[in-house]
Amino acid sequence: MPLFPKTVHAPEIGPAWINSPPLTLRGLRGRTVLVDFWDYTCVNCLRTLPYLRGWHERYAALGLQVIGVHSPEFVFARTPGHVERAIGSLGIPYPVVLDNDYAIWKAFANKCWPAKYLIDRDGYIRYFQLGEGGYHEMEESIQELLSDLNPGAKMPPLMPPVRAMDAPGRAATCPRPTPELYLGSVRGQLANPGGFVENALSEYQYGGAPPPEGSVEIAGWWGSDRECLAANASRNDVHAARLRLRYSAAEVNLVAAPGEQPSGQIIVRENGGPIPPAARTEDVHENPGGETCLTITAPRMYRLIHRDTFTEGVLELETRSQGVELYAFTFVSCA
Repeated sequence: MPLFPKTVHAPEIGPAWINSPPLTLRGLRGRTVLVDFWDYTCVNCLRTLPYLRGWHERYAALGLQVIGVHSPEFVFARTPGHVERAIGSLGIPYPVVLDNDYAIWKAFANKCWPAKYLIDRDGYIRYFQLGEGGYHEMEESIQELLSDLNPGAKMPPLMPPVRAMDAPGRAATCPRPTPELYLGSVRGQLANPGGFVENALSEYQYGGAPPPEGSVEIAGWWGSDRECLAANASRNDVHAARLRLRYSAAEVNLVAAPGEQPSGQIIVRENGGPIPPAARTEDVHENPGGETCLTITAPRMYRLIHRDTFTEGVLELETRSQGVELYAFTFVSCA
């Protein structure tokens, strides 16, 4: 896709920054600017970070300024300390501006995470990419705008794909995974009869077989609000709270938080047993009883299952930890 003509000036960006003093797009005139809308719990955003880090390292000296716009998907991601810790653990070296009120998101008329906007030296938006992919085309556009800044500058070869599916045209060959499953009452869908009992602690029960793909089913005592389910919230006699779902994917992730406790434990089963060793991630460990577990210590995305091949399965979570909060499941097709 060629660069757009110079017709739309990029809007300004906000005052609260990490990794940098406050910046303005007007103050960056004369440079090429890449604006990336992201959230630190978003799996698709995390999968684009190797390219953003790579472009920063390759092209900053030639006039590229990468800026991350952190627009939070969940309420806990509005806390600057959580975002700052995530930036450190993810090794993000470029400036990040906090967009807690979505002012920058709205000014750009943005629609999704991740989204990238490439701005030329005169402040015009010349290229954009919504969602994952388009890395080859984006880097070609970066090089074209940098060549306008530095005629005759020698550009490096384009970055090789980080994953095989990132090669041009490859993503179209990947099977469609289970869509993202939200666990709050606003965007979530419970298979239990009657759905959510919103803003109240209630006891739920499983039906017969696991629910159809695209929904979750819960059992035991759960509290629910607009964004999440909270296990055993406000109960002193803590019993097992359970959740199950069908999925189709190569990778399964969970956005979770410990709630008001320092940490929480969740047993994770696949098809009725522990997650097979070859499919376990760095977030999954085996307890003395031989079950696969997650320890929830901070509000973030936890990786549950990772395979090189697409598969179907039934996932079940069980916890006796009081107040553990579950926000969303995300699924990746070609890992």
